[in-house]
Amino acid sequence: MTLPLTAIAVLAGGTLAFRLAGPLLHDRLALGDRTRALLTDAATLLLIALVATAALTEGQGAAGWSRPAGVLVAAVLALRRAPLPVVVLAAVTTTAVLRLCGVP
Repeated sequence: MTLPLTAIAVLAGGTLAFRLAGPLLHDRLALGDRTRALLTDAATLLLIALVATAALTEGQGAAGWSRPAGVLVAAVLALRRAPLPVVVLAAVTTTAVLRLCGVP
């Protein structure tokens, strides 16, 4: 029980430090255009990695095919700039229908 609380406290402290770093260091650091572009790309890649990990794994194994299919449908609709409720409903419906059909 101590380890999860410690991990949560460390994660919360790190998150707070990152959030405070922007306003505190904004006037002290002069970032070039290339660095700004790399930081933007890094944030996008981090978000993609988080989505991929959550979509493709469950516990210690693979999540099956229905969840990644739902995420794929959501990604396609998001890239086509569909409204968020449509994206969410399409992803949920895809996953549910595939699971009803017996797809894991």
